[in-house]
Amino acid sequence: MKSRKLSRRCSTLAAVALSTALLPLSAAQAADAPNTQVTRATTDTFGRVADAVLTERTAALVAPAKNRPARTALKAASGVKLTAALSRTEGTALTALGQTRSRLAGLGESYTAADTDVTVNSTKIQGKKAVVRVTEATTLTYAKVRGDEPATTGFRAHHELTFTAREDGTWQLSGLRSTDKGPRPINAPAAAADGQLIRSPFAIIDAPKAATTYPAPANPKQLTGGAYNYAAMATYTEKYWKDYNPAYRKYNSLGGDCTNYLSQGLLAGGWKQISTVTPEEYDTWYYASNGTADAWIGVNEWSWFTQTAKRTKALANVYQMDVGDVMQVDFNKDGVKDHSMMTTFRSSTGVPYLTYHDADTYRRSLASIIASYPNSAYYAYRT
Repeated sequence: MKSRKLSRRCSTLAAVALSTALLPLSAAQAADAPNTQVTRATTDTFGRVADAVLTERTAALVAPAKNRPARTALKAASGVKLTAALSRTEGTALTALGQTRSRLAGLGESYTAADTDVTVNSTKIQGKKAVVRVTEATTLTYAKVRGDEPATTGFRAHHELTFTAREDGTWQLSGLRSTDKGPRPINAPAAAADGQLIRSPFAIIDAPKAATTYPAPANPKQLTGGAYNYAAMATYTEKYWKDYNPAYRKYNSLGGDCTNYLSQGLLAGGWKQISTVTPEEYDTWYYASNGTADAWIGVNEWSWFTQTAKRTKALANVYQMDVGDVMQVDFNKDGVKDHSMMTTFRSSTGVPYLTYHDADTYRRSLASIIASYPNSAYYAYRT
């Protein structure tokens, strides 16, 4: 069955019509019958609900609550129903996103508009339960606060929605979760990441934490004429941010693709692979058809390798990053670095913009990341 693409814009959220949003179940379905046929109408219905909820999250980043339309998707209106628990959860999410928007404003960033598209990838109905997987593609337009921001930032994220049948024979949305690894999308409240730190028994250099204050002390980078082509790193990374390079394996379902993707960009800019194994650990960095180094795909392993081999130099402040430089984040400060991303653009006023996989994101500002994760630990690397 082909999926159906559904679009909404934050600027027209008030015009979202969901009068046909939920379809009644048949008597057999309501009685917990066996599998029912998934129709286009059912798919469209679930897609519109997903679109409305995700669009409303994005709207919370663009305008304060008093300037936004009523909470269309979270009210029991026009047949749209959320369980009481999920309604509270979404209300909390919108409040948290409003706080993110305020932190962003304090860091000198805001958005003027946003666009969210939802594609339904699959719908599975079993009796009184429906599981729907969707892909969200959102673009936010930067306000020209400093005057040198890029035009937009964007991301692609994947979600799983759960609908349950009510006694009156209608569906209600009871669950919504992200299925991506790494940082949550820009329009989602931050969540702590889990992980266990595996220490090397050999002598390794661990990167120090970086400050997040703006502006940062000057630390200019030589972008041309050196050993590496930083423009090529950025060009590669921005080319494949959502359409993955088929020449490489994906690791999204195996802990995340962020460092695999980062390594590809560094290779494109001139980093040399090391495949000769020595008694030391995390001393190789390579990708091959029959194997891949831990440091190529692992967040902490990449850090240990690049610091110990002097491929990177730790920066004192994340705002010192320039094109081709790398940032890693430890979301819950447990000593485990959870995510890797590359700087692919830097504004003239000293704000880096990062591109990464999981969730696939293009030119997200450093300010946006810090505002979403104000209590995390940050590491910055000059490449």
